[in-house]
Amino acid sequence: MTVTHETLDAGATLPAEAIDAIERAATAAHPHEELFSARAANIKQSAVRDVFDISMRPGLVSLAGGNPYLQSLPLEKLGHTAARIIAEEGMTALQYGGGQGTEELRRQICDIMAAEGITDADPGNVVITAGSQSAQDVATKVFCNPGDVVLVENPTYVGALNTFEAYQVEVEPIDMDDDGLVPELLEARIAALQSQGKNIKFLYTIPNFNNPSGITLAEDRRQRIVDICRDANIIVLEDNPYGLLRFDGHPIAPMRAANPDDVIYLGSFSKIFAPGLRIGWALVPAHLQRRFYLASEAVTLCPPPLNQMLVSAYLREYDWRGQIDTYRKLYAERCEALLSALDEYMPGGLTWTRPDGGFFVWVTLPDGVDTYPLLAKAIDAGVVFIPGAAFSPADGPSNKLRLAFSAVPPDTIAEGVRRLAPVLAEAITATNEGAAQ
Repeated sequence: MTVTHETLDAGATLPAEAIDAIERAATAAHPHEELFSARAANIKQSAVRDVFDISMRPGLVSLAGGNPYLQSLPLEKLGHTAARIIAEEGMTALQYGGGQGTEELRRQICDIMAAEGITDADPGNVVITAGSQSAQDVATKVFCNPGDVVLVENPTYVGALNTFEAYQVEVEPIDMDDDGLVPELLEARIAALQSQGKNIKFLYTIPNFNNPSGITLAEDRRQRIVDICRDANIIVLEDNPYGLLRFDGHPIAPMRAANPDDVIYLGSFSKIFAPGLRIGWALVPAHLQRRFYLASEAVTLCPPPLNQMLVSAYLREYDWRGQIDTYRKLYAERCEALLSALDEYMPGGLTWTRPDGGFFVWVTLPDGVDTYPLLAKAIDAGVVFIPGAAFSPADGPSNKLRLAFSAVPPDTIAEGVRRLAPVLAEAITATNEGAAQ
């Protein structure tokens, strides 16, 4: 579902279909409209990006964007490091580089993955990408034809949904419970789709602190899910940007740890260092590495050497493990502030997740409440969230919303929830009164 600035500024609540019709009408008169590919119709503006821009308005409390708290980084020292790299190694840092990424950074990435439990990674099977978003795109391009099926958790990351839709694949959501993806539901859905002749290519999963729900896949389910996919010849695409940000400091081993041939593992420095550098990676099974690497190189030619060298210097010269400990403590405090504020201010009839790490809490309102029209009202009240419909491939209303705590101080979080509570209470009352009529 797409939200536009004009929609929100006017306080209106046009459905996505109406907005698309308006956009088509605005451009249909130009003959270049006929040149668009069929795929282009599936490339849409993310609701998260729209709301992210709006959340920058002064006075608004943004519980929308999943941004890391960069103020905790040694920014002045990092500035000197970047200047030194350009001054002393500028001919390398500012030149084209290898398409797979620098060997030093790929080796360092193997050390990072070892901290989570992947101890057998070969730097030769690591491909540096423009964040894990680029790796999702490459995986879809390499494996999927139009009409193929990709399985996802319900809910899941909106950026991944946008990628899958752009490649004209059929996205099939699998429900979660409090312990994550339900293996029995996954197995049943695979059997049903295969009986219909569907071609399922991969399962996309965020097992640790799922975006948007904050739910973690239970440790005792992980191998079962890989086994189900292996038996059906389905690759697992494991996206793990938050895994090291488990509040207790004891990450759960990724699915890739025990399954090197069946899982493509995606990692990123966006949450554990800095998103603006746009450096992520894919650890690809050896038998798939070359095709994946060539497809990635065809898009970016090479990941930026300067950014890679800065990340390498950070990992080599700074206490990056200590910084992750700082992030854990900071995010745990903010998560607790959000949960406490929800307990204090929210009306009855709501439930929400209680994550063990990551950036997000997922709030569920009573059936019949659509959170999308509430966004404009919340902005009027001085707070921003992301409506739940953004995180599902299905059209139609959602009674859920995502709140992000990572970038907001605890007292501001509490104020944002206090502003949001009456908006939700009013919607619940209106829904109840409508049902009673």
